Amino acid sequence: MGGGAPRLHRWLLLLLGLCSWTAALRGHENSEALPESLPSAPGTLPHFLEEPDDSYIIKSNPIVLRCRAVPAMQIFFKCNGEWVHQNEHVSHESLDEATGLKVREVSINVTRQQVEDFHGPEDYWCQCVAWSHLGTSKSRKASVRIAYLRKNFEQDPQGKEVPIEGMIVLHCRPPEGVPAAEVEWLKNEEPIDSNLDENIDTRADHNLIIRQARLSDSGNYTCMAANIVAKRRSLSATVVVYVNGGWSSWTEWSSCNARCGRGWQKRSRTCTNPAPLNGGAFCEGMSVQKITCTSLCPVDGSWEVWSEWSVCSPECEHLRVRECAAPEPRNGGKHCEGLSQESENCTEGLCIQDVERGADVALYSGLAAAVLAVAVLALGVTLYRRSQSEYGVDVIDSSALTGGFQTFNFKTVRQGNSLLLNSSLQPELTVSRTYSGPICLQDPLDKELMTESSLFNPLADIKVKVQSSFMVSLGVTERAEFHGKAHPGTFPHGSPRPFGTLQARNKAMFIQNLASISSSSELRSTALFGHLGGRLVVPNTGVSLLIPHGAIPEESSWEIYLAITQKESSLEPEGPEVLLGPEVSCGPPELAVSTPCALSIPHCAHADPQHWSIHLKRRTQQGKWEEVMSVEEETTSCYCLLDPYACHILLNSFGTYALIGEPISDCAVRQLKVAVFGCLSCNSLDYNLRVYCVDNTPCAFQEVVSDERLQGGQLLEEPKLLHFKGNTCSLQISVLDVPPFLWRIKPFTACQEVPFSRVWRGSPRPLLGAFSLERFSPATTQLCCTVCVRQLQGHEQLLHVQTSVLEAERENIPFFGHEDSAFPAQLGPKAFKIPRSIRQRICATFDAPGAKGKDWQLLAQKNSISRNLSFFATQSSPSAVILDLWEARHQHDGDLDSLACALEEIGRTHSKPSEVPEPELDEPEFPCSRKGL
Repeated sequence: MGGGAPRLHRWLLLLLGLCSWTAALRGHENSEALPESLPSAPGTLPHFLEEPDDSYIIKSNPIVLRCRAVPAMQIFFKCNGEWVHQNEHVSHESLDEATGLKVREVSINVTRQQVEDFHGPEDYWCQCVAWSHLGTSKSRKASVRIAYLRKNFEQDPQGKEVPIEGMIVLHCRPPEGVPAAEVEWLKNEEPIDSNLDENIDTRADHNLIIRQARLSDSGNYTCMAANIVAKRRSLSATVVVYVNGGWSSWTEWSSCNARCGRGWQKRSRTCTNPAPLNGGAFCEGMSVQKITCTSLCPVDGSWEVWSEWSVCSPECEHLRVRECAAPEPRNGGKHCEGLSQESENCTEGLCIQDVERGADVALYSGLAAAVLAVAVLALGVTLYRRSQSEYGVDVIDSSALTGGFQTFNFKTVRQGNSLLLNSSLQPELTVSRTYSGPICLQDPLDKELMTESSLFNPLADIKVKVQSSFMVSLGVTERAEFHGKAHPGTFPHGSPRPFGTLQARNKAMFIQNLASISSSSELRSTALFGHLGGRLVVPNTGVSLLIPHGAIPEESSWEIYLAITQKESSLEPEGPEVLLGPEVSCGPPELAVSTPCALSIPHCAHADPQHWSIHLKRRTQQGKWEEVMSVEEETTSCYCLLDPYACHILLNSFGTYALIGEPISDCAVRQLKVAVFGCLSCNSLDYNLRVYCVDNTPCAFQEVVSDERLQGGQLLEEPKLLHFKGNTCSLQISVLDVPPFLWRIKPFTACQEVPFSRVWRGSPRPLLGAFSLERFSPATTQLCCTVCVRQLQGHEQLLHVQTSVLEAERENIPFFGHEDSAFPAQLGPKAFKIPRSIRQRICATFDAPGAKGKDWQLLAQKNSISRNLSFFATQSSPSAVILDLWEARHQHDGDLDSLACALEEIGRTHSKPSEVPEPELDEPEFPCSRKGL
């Protein structure tokens, strides 16, 4: 009992203390300070299991501060030195099972308004105060801040152009924020991990350091800053790692260009070691060196005088000789022509040998008889010719000598021959007829041979040995040979057909000099067409119109025209669209055709569906332009087939059409033709160079040629193709390697830059650069230099100029055009490459659905037509329209060989399942080419 009294006393004291503390707490609710301590009692001080952490207020969301202590009778928060009202506390009490002590947990909410209303020398802070029997304990101070991240970077990274292996440093200072933002670098939108690349360091004060630049380090770099509030992106910095060009080793000196006397030899080097990349500097200096040289002139040999005759030999002959030594041939000179020795009888026929005398008598007797016979024959011929001279000798003119008396060998084809012969005919399909002597067109059969023979229609020979039973079903017997010709073009009505040019026109291309271009050529062609159809061509432009057989009703004819707009097109492309070819009109518009006509328009796009979206547009009667279709679209109203250099359009109605292209990416390429012209200026010492860059279409270049011819210009180098990308980079033109002691280029003209938009849009003024050179002396007659045309970060072309500034010594540089362009109108069957009889049999075979799929769809597939087949399905004869499209695509080559091989391939493909074995046949004599199919 003695020990219980003190213990009871202590409990009573504690109870009184608690009561007084509770009363004091209730009396100080109006922001009065709580007591720093309570009456203590035996026990332990509170120990904090959880203290409040530093926190950030994001936007308007309040944060929660917690603390937990054991043993604790009460816990209160004090913020910024003031007690937080007890009503704002949320308390929870539990019992620690391990120790049996009470665990108290308290939390409060802190709002954004509370933090913003506080103004003090330090951040807003809160701490916990916990009471126990022994006294009080205080937790750490937890700061509360409002989190934010500014929008603008204090420093954005800047783009750089650095040489390869140089150092790249990109600076980035992120926006101000709480907490401080962390920085991450992106290259082309992909994160950069410096741990995976030792060449890259991103740890130095948010900067990006690339120690040694590589070509792969080129790209767009972005600085990313982020904290708990938001993420911010800096402006992108473009880094270009360029390579300056370096010269390759010099080539060996060429041989002396003069065979005799003084000349020159040269050596060259190229700027490819390394080649300039990404805008790197081109090599400085000359790419070609020339030195003078002297070649020993050849000396032709000459005979010395004959020696004296030798003594007479037992054979009654003596000899004399001479040598080729006056002079001897040297340095490749010609050897003497003729005999080096001669022999003759030295007894004037009176040789002493009896045997030889008898032989000589017989010889001379035979010679006398022969001379007498020849004399009698000559007399008879003379009398005969005199008797015939009274039959009009005076009326024979020179034409009879040149064209009337010649030997011709024709090989005519029997009716129904070639791929479409009747299978019952014998394998021998050709009949040879040989005509010798005067050609008299009296026999009707002869007239037919003269008009249809290969003499007047020089067609490319096709000789294909047929192997499959499928070809027999088309009308060709086994082991038959098909002889055909590809029409290069038909002469206009009424024009003579010169015999001398037949062989030359058998080529696919011909050369035409600048002087042959008419300066006033009209880009328009007209002709009268009927039921047989034909082809209309605008010369030297690549624009043509094919009117199929039967497109125009029988017993009617129409005058059809085909024209190109010479002035600037009325079509104004919208946005990024560009005009890819000429604006072409065909008519009359009121003409209704029963079969689609094929219109061919050249274009300058490097047609890749990943980079271009190409559309066909038509001008309405009100003058507005409307879209007809996309070349990749499936429609039954029109058909477009895009080849590398031309678009072939099947039309049911005439009008004005144009091709429009919309670039999908920066890799879209517009093909341009670069040409350089030159002429003397008014000052005889000046020479002007003019550089043109036009669309790679024949009509665009023709306009430049015509203008230059009027100005007296001369084409100095064969035009070259430039691939101009849609990457918004400009075009740079410069003149290099001008001989320093002979010529000088006027200041500020050696390098000129043309804006991207002017080149990409196809400016109506194709003259891009004009350079003025001056020679130091009138004795300088030769000009050698290089014109460099390049797109920054793109393709480059070098045009090497070697010309004479004297008119008499100039050498014309030819340019090339298709042979068909010389003949605007081709009427009737001669306008088509496929003979009419063959065409009918092919249509009859493929229009009807076959049991094995040998129909017009397979014919289209073998001719590289795989899309928009619904257009052909709506035609009365799909095969005929497919062949019309083939005619339009092959108007310049007439590749009947490839068409025959396509039919042969169809036969082989569908004869494999057959149980009837095919006989073994020889391989075709000519390989099947696939040029156009």
